[in-house]
Amino acid sequence: MKKIASTLSVFLFASMLVRSQTQTSWNGKSCAVVLTYDDGLNVDLTNVVPALDSVGLKGTFYISDYFNGLNAQIPGWRKAAIKGHELANHTVWHACEGGRAGREFVKEYDLRFYTVKRMVDETRAMNNILKAIDGKNERTFAYPCGDEKIHDTAYIDYLKNDVIAARGVRPEMLTVDRVNLYDIGCYMINGQSGEQLIELAKEAMQKHALLVFLFHGVGGEHALNVSLTAHHQLLQFLKNNQKNIWVAPMLDVAKYIKSHQPQKSSHEKI
Repeated sequence: MKKIASTLSVFLFASMLVRSQTQTSWNGKSCAVVLTYDDGLNVDLTNVVPALDSVGLKGTFYISDYFNGLNAQIPGWRKAAIKGHELANHTVWHACEGGRAGREFVKEYDLRFYTVKRMVDETRAMNNILKAIDGKNERTFAYPCGDEKIHDTAYIDYLKNDVIAARGVRPEMLTVDRVNLYDIGCYMINGQSGEQLIELAKEAMQKHALLVFLFHGVGGEHALNVSLTAHHQLLQFLKNNQKNIWVAPMLDVAKYIKSHQPQKSSHEKI
């Protein structure tokens, strides 16, 4: 009886240790940081990719084509993918829910007039476009404007066989075991200083959490913007602290999270 009790105690201790390591370790480091850039702006190729390459870090670029600029960008995106940057899905037309304050920019592509099937088809079409650019099959997704529903339906439920993870816009830092792969939180950046960006990274280290940055303009081209100086300061801090911070594309981090969470059943298709 004592032997059984002793064996059980060892098992419970080992289970607790594994759980603790799962919650606090990110690929052997204190935290994970994902640098995401939305909309497929021209500054992504002129400002961001060169900045990331200069310090050896990889970013995730959520690409759409609402401004009809993707065709001219294809050679640049192809080169970025070869260098290890992630080309990710932000739908073709970046449809958002209009009809309310702050959404005056929503014109033709208004989620109020979409069906779930239309959104699913558009997202799958962007997957095909991105594959034609980089030849890859696996994608992550970002909800345009953070809108996750069409009327009262969460359309991601019909895309879970098409994308590995989806980034939302809720600001949060969570440990591996608590991340919702289809509603990953992030911190939207608009005008913060380099010091403020670095403080977020330090907080992630303290919490042993995932930190996702959401950038739009970097040095211009978008109303939501961060200066080149602030962006550079963040990248330098991340580079100098790679011993404790795992900086990786969203796809890699999502796969890591999935491997450290209980497996779920397959999902419905449309």
